[in-house]
Parts: sequence; C-alpha cells; structure tokens
Amino acid sequence: MPVLTSPFAQLDLIRQPDQPNEPLQAFDAADEYLLNHLAEQKLPAATRVLVLNDSFGALAISLQGQFALVTSGDSCLGSLALEKNLVRNGRPFDAITLLPASQRWDGLFERVLIRVPKTLALLEEQLIRLQGHLAPGAEVVAGAMVKHLPRAAGDLLEKYIGPVSATLAVKKARLLTARAEPRAAFTSPYPSRYRLDQPAVELLNHANVFCREGLDIGTRAFLPHLPKGLGSARVADLGCGNGVLGIVSALGNPDAHYTLVDESYMAVQSAAENWQAALGSREVTVRADDGLAGQAPQSLDVVLCNPPFHQAQVVGDFLAWRMFQQAREALVVGGALYIVGNRHLGYHNKLARLFRGVEQVAATPKFVILKARK
Repeated sequence: MPVLTSPFAQLDLIRQPDQPNEPLQAFDAADEYLLNHLAEQKLPAATRVLVLNDSFGALAISLQGQFALVTSGDSCLGSLALEKNLVRNGRPFDAITLLPASQRWDGLFERVLIRVPKTLALLEEQLIRLQGHLAPGAEVVAGAMVKHLPRAAGDLLEKYIGPVSATLAVKKARLLTARAEPRAAFTSPYPSRYRLDQPAVELLNHANVFCREGLDIGTRAFLPHLPKGLGSARVADLGCGNGVLGIVSALGNPDAHYTLVDESYMAVQSAAENWQAALGSREVTVRADDGLAGQAPQSLDVVLCNPPFHQAQVVGDFLAWRMFQQAREALVVGGALYIVGNRHLGYHNKLARLFRGVEQVAATPKFVILKARK
C-alpha cells in the first residue's frame, strides 16, 4: 500500500473495516494538501490545532507530537482506525484520543483542519460549535477532493467563520481557507425532529444522522413488518441511526431486551435520547461500535437491520456483507436476522450463503423485507 509522506511524518496506514486485498488507500491528496499547507506556516509547537473528520488518522497521526493536538469526528470506525494506525506506525495506541462528535471540545485553537464530510449538516454543526473556540486570527482550513467539494461548503465557512479563499487544485484536491472574524452568535438548527403517525413517536436527529429530516423510505417499508410476539427475546437494532427500528419494535414487544448499535456517535446520541423519550426508563443498551464486533457470540435472538450501502463517499455492499456476517455470529441457532434492502442489491442470494433459510417477508416495488434464520 502507498505510504503517506508529508513534512511531518511517513505513515503506513490502513482503512477500517479491514478488507482482504483492500482496493482503496487510507488517505488521499486532500490529506497531503492540508499537511503541506500547515507545514509551510512553520508554527510553534505550542500551537493548538483541532482536526475534524479525519477518517483513518492520516492527519492526526502526522501531527501527533508536533502541536497541541485535538482530533474529533463522528466515526467509531475512525477511532478504531486511529488506534490501529498508531500501533502500525510504532506509537502507543492511546497516544491520541478521538473526541466523539457528540462531545464538545475545550479551549481556543489557532488552527483548525477539516476534512469536508459527506453530510454538510455535520460541517455546519461543527462550524457553529467553533464559536468561542477560535483564538484571535485563527485560520480554519477545509480540504476535500474537488469532486466531493460542494459550493455550499465554502458558503458555510463564509457564514460562520470569515472570508473564504480557495486554493488552486493540486492532484485533484482543493483547500478552502477562512480567517476567523467576529460573528454574531448563531443558534444551531440541530438536532432536527420529525414525527411518526403509527406509532405516535417524535424522533430527534443530531446533525450527522442518516435521513435527518424524515423517515427514509426503506425504514418506512420495514416498520409494518417488524417481528411481533418476541416475548423476552434479546434483540439488536444494527446500524440503528436514530433508533427508530429498535424503538418501534420495543413498543410492540414490551418484554424483549434491546441493544441499539451504530458506528456514528451522533446516531447513538440520537437513539439514546429517542429511547428515553419514547420508553422512559426501560432498560436498553445503546453503544457506538464496529457493528456487532463487540457482541458476544450466540447472545442474540433477533437482529433488525437497514444496512448502509456507503462509507462516506465510497459506495458498495461491503459494509452490509460484514453486518450480515456479524449478525450470524451473534445470533443463537434458530435466531433470525430481519433486513430491508433495495431489490436490485440481491441480498437474498448473499444471505443464503450465510444462513440456512431465507424468506421474503414482504415487498414493495422498490424494497424487499427478508428474514434469514441461522
């Protein structure tokens, strides 16, 4: 695999989750551009630098020991990648701690490096949160590959930070630079909320939650066909997002025991708050994790899942396939995985390779709901 070379370090980096013969590398030209830009400024080691949305640790590990560094993002997989890549490059696994995006940072920063996220609502929330955390004359630099850099990203920097200048493209990457200027205080529009009719539940959604403004059509197709009569079953909502599948299932299965898990810290925060609003003090486990990797084998009776088909800008079914494998490992013999998926993705055939029986529970013109029994 290629090595990330910058004025700060040479790093051998891997992505998360691991894939055999990984076709993609764990950094890109935007990471290189951000690091080179920072190096040109020859800043003192005491400079406080905030790194946001560093997917696999390329920026943070390069800058570790160079500055007073804080790194924050919304990906549990990103946190795992950071630990693994620290060790891979001869550094203690806990040399840097990723601060979840659901938590606030402290103090003032002279420099902020941002990888522009796919969800611009996350970028907006992060820029709003920078209020009161930028030292006088602080510089905020956002980087991305040109094909993933919408005009709106510059508009947000202009609105919340200060005048923006764009660099020339280098290796198909570009930087947007804003120098902090006084701004009137902004109130964040996040979290957003929407209501379900059946059951009557209001759902809160922090900035990086999938389908933040309303129920996605796959989940809408799934909800009427969630399993009933589960008794005291142990149920997991895998890739829970705002928790809607687990919460609706729990309302219909008052004696079942639930675990809600997602790799997004903001999703987990949303799910925990929504559970409490809908179900009060009813016991639940809500955690950020690499899917069901942290779940004990044969510890679940039912898994509910609306699997993702992308990781950031990378589209594919590798995450869904991995979730199916994790579900099989976590389920007891006779346990069942219920999923919703687009018809064209062919999940029936994929599940048949892992489970002894796969049946179609329901279908719409676009989606199928499948039950796979271990």
